[in-house]
Amino acid sequence: MKYLFVHQNFPGQFVHLLRDLHARGGNEIVFISETGHMRMPGVRRVCYSLPAAARVDAPAPVGELARGMQRAAEVARAARTLRGLGYVPDIIIGHHGWGEMLELADVYPDVPMLGYYEFFYHPTGLDVGFDPEFIPPASVAPLVRARNSLNLLALAGSGWGQTPTRFQRDTYPDWARGRLTLMPEGVDLEKCAPAPHARMRPFTLGDIHVRPGEKLVTYVARDLEPYRGFHVFMRALPRILRARPDVRVIMVGGDGVSYGGRAPGGVTWRQHMLAETGGGLDLSRVHFAGRVEHGAFRRLLQRSDAHVYLTYPFVASWSLREAMACGCAIVGSRTAPVEEFVQDGYTARLVPFLEPRRIADGVLELLEDRRLARRLRMRVRAQAEDGLDMRAYLARYHSLIGQLVACGGRPALSEVA
Repeated sequence: MKYLFVHQNFPGQFVHLLRDLHARGGNEIVFISETGHMRMPGVRRVCYSLPAAARVDAPAPVGELARGMQRAAEVARAARTLRGLGYVPDIIIGHHGWGEMLELADVYPDVPMLGYYEFFYHPTGLDVGFDPEFIPPASVAPLVRARNSLNLLALAGSGWGQTPTRFQRDTYPDWARGRLTLMPEGVDLEKCAPAPHARMRPFTLGDIHVRPGEKLVTYVARDLEPYRGFHVFMRALPRILRARPDVRVIMVGGDGVSYGGRAPGGVTWRQHMLAETGGGLDLSRVHFAGRVEHGAFRRLLQRSDAHVYLTYPFVASWSLREAMACGCAIVGSRTAPVEEFVQDGYTARLVPFLEPRRIADGVLELLEDRRLARRLRMRVRAQAEDGLDMRAYLARYHSLIGQLVACGGRPALSEVA
């Protein structure tokens, strides 16, 4: 088959499908993107350049729509070049979040399209205004609603949609959910697997060394920022460190901002929180590892004695799935995206996002109650095996693609179990 993928940052959410398509053989794969330095065998990249943002004499929300339409035009231009060279895909797969796919039906009107719908924004009730420490101004509401304009234009088109969790699907309006296939994303359960003896051996990550007798608390996010609870976790650390002199903490994540706003004063959130809590932290036992390669990340999860995952009511990170697969003893936030994956007292210990003391207590409970931690590890790994198997995920993906190609773009069922 011939595939055309679209995502502004190659390879986006499609990395596992791309690898599988190449491994199966017999497929032609073209990927239109703006950025992404990664190279993948069997995938032909077509890059577009985004021009300077259009000057729009209108309120700020209109500028976001204009930018999305610029992306749509550039992707359509690249697709027309491909069509002129004779490339007509059997299916188009891409992400709708930036507007890139909006004009592809004009270029390939008879080709079925499968769009990734990641999140439908709301001015209240989800991530915006969730944290009372960061109350958004009233002017944010129109901008938040405007972010959905690209989603709504995509939903008005003829393509089909997929979304990875019930939480994400349910952010969309009732009338739209029937056009979204629930496609739970998988994890490589062989690579992300428990290592029962990891805690019995010395562990090294860069210049960080953890002895077998020490307890290791881990925290992972793309960037260290409030959306992923970095600020409340930092406030929980003094209590954890005072209670357990044998604890060492490793935090993985960059100093950028993936979601939300920047820290006040022009500093990073790490610098901001160290200024607030540094006096109460034993910094010889708190380590900021930055971003690490995936193999080191997996080994860190396998060595972890208690893994902390916190998030606003927003898209859950892949790292949560991988922590489950590695059999981590997880302390998670009692927020909807986390509760979809783990259950308090059965596969994890869930705590209020906004309460550092309760977060600390959850960590200390798992460090001190080894039987509980062992039960949680076993059950969360079993749950990952049952619902996050990469092979099952890819089989569902291929089934949906087959339905779309066979029936011209609309599968028989909107939900994949």
